[in-house]
Amino acid sequence: MTLTLITYDWLPEFPRGFVRDLRVRWVLEELGRPYLVETVPAHPRSEAHREMQPFAQVPVIRDGELTLFESGAILMHLGEGTALLPGPRRAEVTQWLFAALNTVEIAVIRWETMVLAERIPEFFGPAPAGEVTAHARQELDTKLAALEQAVAERDWLAGAFSIADVAMTEVLRVPESEGALEGYPVLSDYVARAAARPAFKKAMADHMGHWQQADAARAASGQA
Repeated sequence: MTLTLITYDWLPEFPRGFVRDLRVRWVLEELGRPYLVETVPAHPRSEAHREMQPFAQVPVIRDGELTLFESGAILMHLGEGTALLPGPRRAEVTQWLFAALNTVEIAVIRWETMVLAERIPEFFGPAPAGEVTAHARQELDTKLAALEQAVAERDWLAGAFSIADVAMTEVLRVPESEGALEGYPVLSDYVARAAARPAFKKAMADHMGHWQQADAARAASGQA
């Protein structure tokens, strides 16, 4: 049965490459599972979107009769019973998945939002005071330092590559893009190792291709 991935119809340049539908695309590519893509408007958010996802966010998937949102839940659903979430390591993989989304990503988002508020205040402003941003960076560095130590001497978080590595890599790519992984060689190598996987490269190409097609459609309709 073909799965349907639902994402936004169009977004400006700055979030492209980091929208969370990429996490789902990556897992689907790892599993060799085909999928279709449908879109919902980013602005204004629609009632049809809220019926699927009460917060009008993406990604959402439709898998048979099941409609599911939240990237972590989607990754668990897709990975269940596969090499990405095997029964013998299910608890350990889930532990690291939650660590990525509940511990590391919270610190990343807090700091990144402040960085973006300084750079593109029309979307994220007003920029916070410098000491607030510095405190957020200190909190992020605390999480990164702990993770650097935990990941040392292992290739992947829970034995073989898993959905936890998909989630953690996607979380870490955000600070990496801002140079915040400098000084964390283990984490830098970890992200590079994950991003070298063919499934990631295919997922990223399709993710970026989606926005390029959206740009072309807007240009053709005179919206650009």
